[in-house]
Amino acid sequence: MKRISLLLAAVMLLCLQSCGQRVEQQEKSSDLVDVRLHQDVTPLQRYAYKAWYSETLRIPLAVSWYLTKEHTYGKSQRKNFSFTPDNDISNPVTTFDYMQSGYDRGHMCPAGDNKWNRTAQEQTFLMTNICPQNHNLNKNDWNDLEQLCRTWARRYDRIYIVCGPVLRGLSHKTIGQRSRRITVPEAFYKVVLRTGKHPAAIGFIYENVGSKQPMRQAVCSVDEIEQLTGIDFFSALDDDIENRIEAKSDLSDW
Repeated sequence: MKRISLLLAAVMLLCLQSCGQRVEQQEKSSDLVDVRLHQDVTPLQRYAYKAWYSETLRIPLAVSWYLTKEHTYGKSQRKNFSFTPDNDISNPVTTFDYMQSGYDRGHMCPAGDNKWNRTAQEQTFLMTNICPQNHNLNKNDWNDLEQLCRTWARRYDRIYIVCGPVLRGLSHKTIGQRSRRITVPEAFYKVVLRTGKHPAAIGFIYENVGSKQPMRQAVCSVDEIEQLTGIDFFSALDDDIENRIEAKSDLSDW
């Protein structure tokens, strides 16, 4: 009996240690997908992503999540869901606000990154995760980048992603009814981080147009995107590492 009791105690200790490691890992993951914005935004915590939503512009200014190898697989099907107003905000955008606009309802956190869980995928269809996006960009170059991120998640086990709109100047094109205008971004950014023994970060900017944009021409550093958007990414990293990797923009590192 004494040996059994000792064995049970050892098993319980291992379980507690494992649980503690998972919690710690979750907390660190959460820190790395937090961003710092100076604009007036409403933070929205979802099952698999975070969004910083502008109720004035009626689009998210940043959406962040971590993507693991396991998250790139799953049985949940996109066809089972439809775009949904987000009632956590006032004056929520509806899918009808996009009708006859000429723009797609462009996911920031992709449905394809969340087939691993029904709730996670369903929440990507909340309109607070959506921006007006050129159809060809949404279907082609932006989709190619989303698929590349899944490849990186499988290669490195876990990556951290933040994406959102690029807004240039003081005035922007809008869509929707007069009292429900939605801002159309001039471009979109995406920044990607991997940690581990060889940490690296890379950024991309795609213009919100229908013409082909080669990926290598879209590559830029995270520092460049921070200057363009005023958003501070990956601030939870050690400063030396953050400064070093955010200044680089080399696709061959990946």
